[in-house]
This record gives sequence, structure tokens and C-alpha cells, in this order.
Amino acid sequence: MHKNALGRRVFAGLFSLLLPLAAVHAQAPKPITLIVGASPGGTTDRVARGIAQEMSDILGTTVIVENKPGAGGNIAADQVARSAKDGNTLLVSFTSFTVNASLYKKLPFDPQKDFSPISMLAQVPSVLVARKDFPANNVEELIKLGKSKPKELSFALGGIGSSLHMATANFQMVTGIEGLNVPYKGTSPAIQDLVGGQVDLMFASVENVLPLLDSGRIKFLAVTSDKPLKQFPGLPPVSDTVPGFTSQAWFGMFGPAGMSPERLAELNKAAVEGAKRPSFISLMTHGGGQVVTNTPTEFAEFIKKDIAHYADVVKFTGASVD
Repeated sequence: MHKNALGRRVFAGLFSLLLPLAAVHAQAPKPITLIVGASPGGTTDRVARGIAQEMSDILGTTVIVENKPGAGGNIAADQVARSAKDGNTLLVSFTSFTVNASLYKKLPFDPQKDFSPISMLAQVPSVLVARKDFPANNVEELIKLGKSKPKELSFALGGIGSSLHMATANFQMVTGIEGLNVPYKGTSPAIQDLVGGQVDLMFASVENVLPLLDSGRIKFLAVTSDKPLKQFPGLPPVSDTVPGFTSQAWFGMFGPAGMSPERLAELNKAAVEGAKRPSFISLMTHGGGQVVTNTPTEFAEFIKKDIAHYADVVKFTGASVD
């Protein structure tokens, strides 16, 4: 009996020591998963990994990045739309989120009703470039040439439905140029053909053409930001010739619809604070972009307007995906 009583006291003592540990474990925040609708290594992936690191530090929890490429980001978006409303599964998306609302005939989700916009994270402009012996040296000369030769100027498209495709379409729509659009499966092969002189023009990402800046292999005409970029000294914005024209890819964070206001506010605060940290700012400016953050309400309004904007652009292109 004495041994049994001693054993019970020892067990009770050990159990009491384990209770605080169990409580700590129960209170530990669950990891957050950022679903990315793009392959590793691209701009969207880098944005996601950059903000994941900052938010992990701010929230004191693990933030994991999971790549789910395919269908222009729709596979990733659909997964988040169907996820639990606890804010532990989030989406880092890009311009295709609003483009796809018009590009795809049918989506498995509603981009405005099935998500909780958290915050925009960044915007990245593109660069209008031409083959090295292209006769126009600026946007004004390009527009005059394009209007004098309808459907003769060839524009390389770095992916149907991409932000670069939409920049091309928007430019043609507002300037009245009827171009011959040549689709490619990505930006790299399009640039190769531009360098080789097989196509005349294209809108390209900053990071893809920056290495060619002083090579003399292509001609730089303009940037699509509203201000000049420090990476391209002396290169004017398209808007200097075409007032009001801007075309910038955006990147932002979403949760599923129905998250609590408290959780939404917590995630917005962490995302905004993380995006304004020097390391994330450096990541964005390296690729010619800039950090842009907002409130959930402001981001939701932006999404609404962007869907309407791209509805007109997609209609102009005639592009459609079943």
C-alpha cells in the first residue's frame, strides 16, 4: 500500500508538471500557409516568401509558402476560397486574379464574394522595348508608325492573360494601334526573338530586360509606371505621351470570405508592417517595383475597379479560356 501510495504521488507530481507544458502547446499559434498560384522562383513566389519571413517574425508563428501553379492562379485561389475561415490559409495572388474574372468563361469561385482582401503588397511596372533596329525611338514615333502601318507591327506576348499581355492590349486600345500579336509561352522566349529581330516590340518585366540595358541588343522606349524608374535613367513613362496610361502588375494577400473582423485586422496589420520593413522594400525595388499597402476596404475597392478595367481590356483582345 505504501509503494502504491508513493507511486500515485510521484505520478500526480509528474502530471502536474506536464500540465503547464500542455497548456503552452495548446496556446501555440497554428502555422499560416500562403498559397501561391505560381511556380517557385518567379516574382509572385519571391513576394510571397519575402512577406512570409516578415509576418512570421511579427506574428511569432511559422508562415509556410506552398506553390500551387496552374490555370493562371485559379487552382490556388480556389483552394483558399474553400479553406477554413480561421485565417491560417491565405492566398498571395497577382494581376491575373482580376484579369481571370473576364478571361475565363467560368470560374469555380467569385473573386469578389469568396475572398477577404487583406492588403496589396506591391506594384511592379513593365518596360516597352523594341528590336535594336526598330525605326521609332520613342512612344510618339511608335504611335505614328503604328497608325501608318495597321497590323504590320508585331508585338510579342509573354503569356496569354498575363499582366504583360494586358499591358500590350491596353496600349493598343488607348493609342489606336492595330498590332500583330505573337503569343509566347513565357517572357524569356519572347525576348530571345526580340533580340533576334523576329518581332518588333514587347512589354517586358524590369528584371528580364535590365541585363540588356547597355548591351545595344534591344531598344528601350518607355516604362509603364507613372514616374521614371531609377534603373532606367532618362527613360520616360508612356504617360508622358499617352496621358493617364499606367500598367503595373500588382501583388496582394487574401483570405477566404467570412474571417472574423479581428483576424482580418490582425493579418492586415502584420502584412502592412512586414511590407514596410527594409528587407522587403529592398526585394521589391530590386525588380523595379514599389511597396504599396492598404486597408482591407481599400483593397476590396481596388479589386472591384480592376475587374471592371480588365473586363474592357479582355473584351478588346477577344481572348477567352474555357
